[in-house]
Amino acid sequence: MKKKLMELFHENKFHDIRNELLKMNTVDLAQILEEADKHQLVRIFRILPKDIAAGVFTYVSAELQQLIIESITDKEIKEIVDELFLDDAVDFLEEKPANVVKKVLKNTDEHLRKLINQFLNYPEDSAGSIMTIEYVDLKKEMTVKDAIAHIKKTGVDRETINTCYVIDNNRKLEGVVSIRRLILSNETAVIKDILNDDVISIKTLDDQENAAMLFKKYDLTAMPVVDNENRLVGIITVDDIVDIIDQENTEDIQIMAAMHPSEEEYLKTDVLTLSKHRIVWLLVLMLSATFTGNIIKKFDDVLQSVVILAAFIPMLMDTGGNAGSQSSALIIRGLALGEINIKDALKVLWKEFRVGIVVGSTLAVVNFLRIYLFEKIDVHIAVAVSCTTFLTIVLAKVVGGLLPIAAKSVKLDPAIMASPLITTIVDAFSLMIYFTMASWLIGL
Repeated sequence: MKKKLMELFHENKFHDIRNELLKMNTVDLAQILEEADKHQLVRIFRILPKDIAAGVFTYVSAELQQLIIESITDKEIKEIVDELFLDDAVDFLEEKPANVVKKVLKNTDEHLRKLINQFLNYPEDSAGSIMTIEYVDLKKEMTVKDAIAHIKKTGVDRETINTCYVIDNNRKLEGVVSIRRLILSNETAVIKDILNDDVISIKTLDDQENAAMLFKKYDLTAMPVVDNENRLVGIITVDDIVDIIDQENTEDIQIMAAMHPSEEEYLKTDVLTLSKHRIVWLLVLMLSATFTGNIIKKFDDVLQSVVILAAFIPMLMDTGGNAGSQSSALIIRGLALGEINIKDALKVLWKEFRVGIVVGSTLAVVNFLRIYLFEKIDVHIAVAVSCTTFLTIVLAKVVGGLLPIAAKSVKLDPAIMASPLITTIVDAFSLMIYFTMASWLIGL
């Protein structure tokens, strides 16, 4: 398809190009624009019908969105913005330079401009910042017949009509009713008799991650957003939640890998920016690792007396770090999904302690047999290494399980307490246990 389009483009057969493009899915159209050069991009975009162009606009990258806005006329900008759902328009403008925002806002009508500015004032990552106002509202005094007629009249430019929201004259949310329920009900039935007043909603200033958890918990496709007085302000739809889940997961992975989170694509991010995102945590971890070096220096006389002890240091440190990482990964994921709460700290402590005993005992026995029977090393050293392995794993499991919960309790991202930081902490304790144990058993 791409090859055919390029051939038509070079032959200036724009009518044929338009016909071919109209056969394609919006997402695939966006991919075509991503792969086109600047000259082709703008010309292809301009031959699309304005409603399809607006849809494609929401799927292309931020860089291409800015390029399009800077390349088309004010009239064309107005046509695009008028076709966009409000939440898509806000998402587009949030990260754009001031000159682009100014150019877009000056080409919108006063009412839309006020709405966009209102949404841009909501805190980043809040429910209010991702909601839309394109929903269908009903009054509970309406009959089913009146409600369906209202939906037909106003639902054309709404983001979803699957769920309708029942509000009073002060816009307070009184309930919801599905389009399915409306269609299957008698035309003379009154909305107040068929609505569901057990509504799952979220406040405008609540975190978007909380919204994602509610969507998952209740299998929602849309959710109302209300203010402190329970007045309906907007709705969040599942397509936005999918983006939020992707964004939050990406952020957690980056933090767990000791990097500053970034929403920019890897291949489109310059080397300096990538380095800046990584270097701070690496510096912190490098400096914190000096504690490990100081412990080795403190027990330098032990190492000089029994040189073979040094051979087991990497194994002990790696085992402790890996054991802690396993626990932290499970707890961080559990916290993210809402399966684990701060109040579960003691339950996590008890469970990870028992897991540590089982895993630690197994690895300690295997270690002893390997060192004493196969490597023929002195029994005291074998016992010291095996006991250290056991204690290190128990400690690592407990620390790995509790640190993410501790971070959550002080309003930090639990992902901060991931593999690199836990490994650094466990390494220090592991070495202290090892050298103390060896000194005691060997009699140094």
